[in-house]
Amino acid sequence: MPPTRVIIEADGGSRGNPGPAAYGAALRDADTGQIIAERAEAIGVATNNVAEYRGLIAGLELLREHAPDATEVEVRMDSKLVVEQMAGRWKVKHPDMRPLAIEANRLAPFGVTWTWVPRAENTHADRLLNDVLDEATGRPTKKPRRTGIAEAPAQPVGYASDLGEPTRLILLRHGRTEHTVDRRFSGSGGADPSLDDTGRAQAAVAADWLKSRGDVAAVLTSPLARARETAQAVADAVGLAAETEDGLRETDFGAWEGHTFAEVQQQWPDQLDAWLASTAAAPPEGESFDDVAARVRRARDRVVRLHPGRTVVAVTHVTPIKLLVCAALQAPVSSVFRMEVAVGSLSILEWYADGGTSLRAFSLQPGS
Repeated sequence: MPPTRVIIEADGGSRGNPGPAAYGAALRDADTGQIIAERAEAIGVATNNVAEYRGLIAGLELLREHAPDATEVEVRMDSKLVVEQMAGRWKVKHPDMRPLAIEANRLAPFGVTWTWVPRAENTHADRLLNDVLDEATGRPTKKPRRTGIAEAPAQPVGYASDLGEPTRLILLRHGRTEHTVDRRFSGSGGADPSLDDTGRAQAAVAADWLKSRGDVAAVLTSPLARARETAQAVADAVGLAAETEDGLRETDFGAWEGHTFAEVQQQWPDQLDAWLASTAAAPPEGESFDDVAARVRRARDRVVRLHPGRTVVAVTHVTPIKLLVCAALQAPVSSVFRMEVAVGSLSILEWYADGGTSLRAFSLQPGS
């Protein structure tokens, strides 16, 4: 007899955003916890949001096929954007999303409960999509997981077997600027302020500290002026040339560039609420944190590939530093809202050959 209470678990993901994408969906008996049916498919090149909607549609199709008479249906997804749009609390504005939202609404029965869950609680659907995406892109498929239980990584974070020297990333946040003092949104899409006198002093202190280590093999920098000035001080101190890495640039805050938080709250209240609620949401004409996270991870991969077992100083900004820490700790992107990174501070991450990671220092202020 078909169950009367069911849960749809759906997820979608893109490696590159846009990039190779897939979705996964599972229909679960709410009373027993057993999986009734599941579906996953690689969908070519797409964005995270498109893949999330495709996963939802697949889950609703499973509902129609296997439990059409269910009286209680709960949809669980880790996409705040899709959940809020389907619940009717957020508008569907992007043209790529509208036809998908219309199709999902057509399939959804009356009275569905829409529930956002953290990514760690959506592991079954996540595993389905990543397995099919691994297969589509030629990567080895991961071992199956037991339903509802997340499989620990083969290399536990913070512990490493004898894999040789890790690539050590010393992440230096640039020194102070006038925008830092006024606490204004200062990304890559607006004015490009230089360091102030305090900022130049902070860069000099960091440069002396890094020189004293004696192991810096490369200096990389964001292309923005405040980072380049800070990096030049470091490069001069350690006797290296600073190389530009575009992936280390700050988030593009779009229309919010140069405004304080209070000004943004007054002029763009709905957009700010959406941005604070979902890392997939972007400021008007700007970048989402999910997009920046993908860009920063690609930059990290290049650094680790080009500098195996070496110490690399990367002069960058508050958001890329937070996102690299999230990646190292396998923490959700939303953790950026719970970190503080001081100007002129140093954070140290280690990346081992098998993917194991270690956070050695966070927001260390040299000279204090």
